Amino acid sequence: MKIIISLRFPVLFYFMIMASIFQAHCQEGMTEITKWQYGRKGAVSVTYDDGSINQFVKAVPIMNELKIPGTFFIITGAIPGSEHRGKFIGRPVQEILNESKKIPANEKNFYERASAARFLGYKGTSEYFTKAGAAIDAGRFSQAYGIMDELYRKVNNADFPDESLTGINQKKEKVLTWEMVNAFAGQGHEFGSHMVDHPYLGALDEPNMLYEIEKSREEIIDKLGPEHTFSAETPYCSQDERVLKYTNRFYPAVRSRLSEEHLMQIRFSSHTSPVNPSEEYVCWQRGTYTRTPLQVMKAWVDTTANENNIWLVLIIHGIDGIGWEPIASHDVDEYFRYIKSTENTLWFATYGNVTRYIRERMNADVSYKLLKDQITVTLTHSLDKSIYNHPLTLRTVVRPEWKEVTIKQGKQVKRVKTQKDGGTTSVLYEALPNAGDIKIKGH
Repeated sequence: MKIIISLRFPVLFYFMIMASIFQAHCQEGMTEITKWQYGRKGAVSVTYDDGSINQFVKAVPIMNELKIPGTFFIITGAIPGSEHRGKFIGRPVQEILNESKKIPANEKNFYERASAARFLGYKGTSEYFTKAGAAIDAGRFSQAYGIMDELYRKVNNADFPDESLTGINQKKEKVLTWEMVNAFAGQGHEFGSHMVDHPYLGALDEPNMLYEIEKSREEIIDKLGPEHTFSAETPYCSQDERVLKYTNRFYPAVRSRLSEEHLMQIRFSSHTSPVNPSEEYVCWQRGTYTRTPLQVMKAWVDTTANENNIWLVLIIHGIDGIGWEPIASHDVDEYFRYIKSTENTLWFATYGNVTRYIRERMNADVSYKLLKDQITVTLTHSLDKSIYNHPLTLRTVVRPEWKEVTIKQGKQVKRVKTQKDGGTTSVLYEALPNAGDIKIKGH
C-alpha cells in the first residue's frame, strides 16, 4: 500500500506540473482589450453646459492643475464674432400672427408658430416658447398647443412690451470668446455643440431645427476644426425622439442619449432611465451637479470607484453667480480633488474620448501570432478611421521569464515592465487600431 502511494503521488504531481506548463504555454500571446483605458475600473467625464464664463475662469485652472480634462457644450451664437445667430426661418411673422387669430394651434401649425415665438419682436415671448417646449418634451402636446394659443393671443392684443430679443444675455466684459475657446482646446479640453441659440429643439419645425444643429456645427468647424464636432448636447438635455434623430445625423455622440446601437448594451444607473439592463458593458451614470449636495456627488465617485464598469458623466452649469443655478467654486475645487484621489482606479477623460473608446472596443478585432522571440498582435476596427482614432489598452500574456518587454507599433517604441497575476505574466500597453502590427519582444 505504501509503495503504491509513494509511486502514484509523484506521478500525479508530475502531471499537475505538466498541465500547468501546458496551460501557461497555451495562454502566451492571448490578448484582450480592457474595458477602460489603462485597465481602470471605470471612467469619469466632467461636462459643462452653456459656456458661462466662470466655467473657464474658475473651474478650468483647477482641472488643469489636476490634469482632469473637461467637455464644454457651448452656445455658439452667444459668442462674439460668430457668424450664425439665433433667427427664425419661414414666412413673415405678421402672416403667422394673422393666421393665429382664426386657427388655433394644432399638430400641423404648432411647430412653425413655436419656431417664430422667440422672434415676434416683443419681450417675454421666449418664456412661453420654453414652457411649450418643456410640454412637448414631456409628451403633453395639448398643453403645448394651449400655451402657444395664449402667447399669440397676447401678442395680437399687444399685451407685451415692444422690445427686440437679444438671445441669451451676458455682460460684455464677462463673456467667452473664440480666442479663449481655442486656448482651452489647446490645453486638452473638448468642445461640443449646445446649438446656436439654446432653444427647445423639440418645439421647432424642421427648417429651424436644422438651422440650430447645422449652423452651430459649421461655426465650430470654422473656429475650432472638425475634431470638435464629435460631441453635442441638446438644450435642456432633451431626449425627444424627433430631436435625437436629427441631432445624431450630425454629431456622433449626443450626451442626452447615446445612439440606439449602444443603448442596447448599456446598463443605466438610478440617475437615468433603465434601458435593456446588461452587466456586460457599461453603466452610464449621469449626475447633475446643480441642486445636489456635495456629499452625494462624492458618493457617486465612490460607487464608480468601488464597482466595475461604471461611466460617471457629471453635468455642471453656473459657477459663482454666473450661469444657470450656479454653485460655489470652492465646492468645485473640493470635489475635483476628491475625484483626483481615485486616479489609480478611474480613468478621467472627455465625453468624446470615452465614447470613442467604448465604440472602438465594441467593434475591434484582435489577433496574435507567436514567433521564436516575439509576439505579434494585430488590432483593427471597422469604424471610420478619421473619427475613431483613440488608442485602446491591451493586455497580452507573455512568457513567465520576461521581466520587461519592448513594444513597437510603427515608429512608436516603448519599454514596459510585465505584471504577475497569479500564475500568469502579462503586459499592459496602449495601441492604435488600424495603425500596423504591434511587436512585443521580451527581456
